[in-house]
Amino acid sequence: MTNIKMKQIRLLVLGVLALVASLVLVACGGGGGLEGSDNSNVTVAEGGDPTGSLNISNWPLYIDGKTISNFQNETGIKTTYTEDVNDNNEFFGKVQPLLSQGDSGGRSIIVVTDWMAKKMYDLGYIQKIDHDKLPTVFNHLIPSLQHPSFDPDREFSVPWQSGMTGLVVRKDLAPDVKSINDLFDPKYKGKVTMLTEMRDTVPLVMAADGIDPVDASTQDWLDAIDKIKKASDSGQIRRFTGNDYVQDMAKGDVVAAIGWSGDAVQAQADNKNIQYVQPEQGCSIWSDNMLIPVGAPNPAAAYKFMNYVYQPEVQANITQYVNYVSPVEGVKPILEKRDPAIANNELIFPSEEFVKNCFNQVSPPGDEEQQREVEQAFQDVVTG
Repeated sequence: MTNIKMKQIRLLVLGVLALVASLVLVACGGGGGLEGSDNSNVTVAEGGDPTGSLNISNWPLYIDGKTISNFQNETGIKTTYTEDVNDNNEFFGKVQPLLSQGDSGGRSIIVVTDWMAKKMYDLGYIQKIDHDKLPTVFNHLIPSLQHPSFDPDREFSVPWQSGMTGLVVRKDLAPDVKSINDLFDPKYKGKVTMLTEMRDTVPLVMAADGIDPVDASTQDWLDAIDKIKKASDSGQIRRFTGNDYVQDMAKGDVVAAIGWSGDAVQAQADNKNIQYVQPEQGCSIWSDNMLIPVGAPNPAAAYKFMNYVYQPEVQANITQYVNYVSPVEGVKPILEKRDPAIANNELIFPSEEFVKNCFNQVSPPGDEEQQREVEQAFQDVVTG
């Protein structure tokens, strides 16, 4: 069995677990009011002597096989790396009761997507970072990620990896799919999927209908969700997924999906017909970010790890394995010598032309109540 196939089996299991967890969250009122503080008294994570142990929570299959052991050997810091972030909302539901009490559950680094990072910071669950403790990070962070809208001065977040959300297509079975609207074509009924992550799926549907997601109203979001609901109810959409749409695509049960750029690169190792297609109306660009939560037992070790993975040689190993967009300058020249195919892949090192019609991942407008209305409407569609 190939490594890719083993990964796919694992992702299928993780996808099922994430869906079950999301159902539990909805049943328990996970989208309702939140307990916690605001960020008015957020502390700055302290540095110091980076010794002891470090616990990290990250997404599955998001690091190569050597970086953690090399970090331990070089620093003497015992590192526990746990792949327990399978969905932003599911992970938030798990850690929120602890974080609201100032307890990180032993974690000194967690990795979540832009919008969730902002949500957790606004609740007072995330500490600010000391830029003086992160010289390697801020000497190598690529310009396009230095001032994101959710954290303009990088007060609390350090990008782990970035990527694009667009179309992933079996080009031998659906060669004409170029727009998100093609997923609604009756000839593909029952053979398309969309992501359970609302901020990945809904903005792309709006963009395909000529609505700028950045300026979209609450009603625009609800109208797009209604369009998705009708497609789901009719059987046009096979199901809503995490990464596991790749398995359905490999079997030919799915011919086109809203999916992530890195998935397509990895899937091509087993089937060259699986390709990422940049939607005609543009893609969504996002980052997953390293954060230091409140109650982190070892912020000094967290800083040490962040600096370590921002060394271009270290980051090249990660990029070569995960196939997402590296946030670190200096990686491409290394891979041009080591692995030219990756260095020249626009899904990993996108040109300005390739992403000219893309937009940064967005959330619904309005206050918490208005956003919750949109989130609940989408969850109702996903959970059927």
